[in-house]
Amino acid sequence: MIIYPAMDLMGGRPVRLRQGQFEESTFYHEAPAAALARFAAAGASWAHIVDLDGTRVGEPVQHDLIGKLARAGDLKLQVAGGIRSTDHVARLFDAGVERAVVGSLCVTRPDLVAAMLDSFGPDRITLALDVRVENGTPLVATHGWQAASGISLWDVAARFPEARHLLLTDIGKDGMLQGPNEALYEQAVEQLPHLAIQASGGISSLGDIADLPTDGVIVGKALWEGRIAPEELFA
Repeated sequence: MIIYPAMDLMGGRPVRLRQGQFEESTFYHEAPAAALARFAAAGASWAHIVDLDGTRVGEPVQHDLIGKLARAGDLKLQVAGGIRSTDHVARLFDAGVERAVVGSLCVTRPDLVAAMLDSFGPDRITLALDVRVENGTPLVATHGWQAASGISLWDVAARFPEARHLLLTDIGKDGMLQGPNEALYEQAVEQLPHLAIQASGGISSLGDIADLPTDGVIVGKALWEGRIAPEELFA
């Protein structure tokens, strides 16, 4: 399993949101570069970076900072936030980013996502699907969780048979530190065997990670608030 320490950036500062709400944000004082170096020293090989400013406006905003973090070479970076075109993806790769993450486009512009997978290769594109589980069915939400697509996780994933990476978030768990939705991830691993799935949302302890069947896991708030020590996590 690959463990991805997560760092959300707003105005160049690390921040965590509760339930994806910008008005419920907590800023942290550690500089982004110092945080990534600390995770690398503890044994991490990847980091998941989200440009929250980019998410808000619909295009990458903190490109220069993310480029500096990528060029520092401490960790391989998987980057999300405001990616809406092949040019956005190309610029990230030119800056040294290893993987680009596309979310809402999987619902609104599946043709464009398919083109990205074809142009850049499936190993360099991560699909990000955020779901709310309703009556046992994981339904995909878009646009920063504000819009309900009414389309199931399974139907959206079926549009991209060539994809290899999926970041799957249970919105109800994100930022709550109440443990992940293990049943969702077990079902996803079973139904989507061609995808390397990254679990996201609710991680609060090492025990939460040990029980997950996924290929990767995103760990954010628990790291930033000291509930999990990096040295223990990456050991």
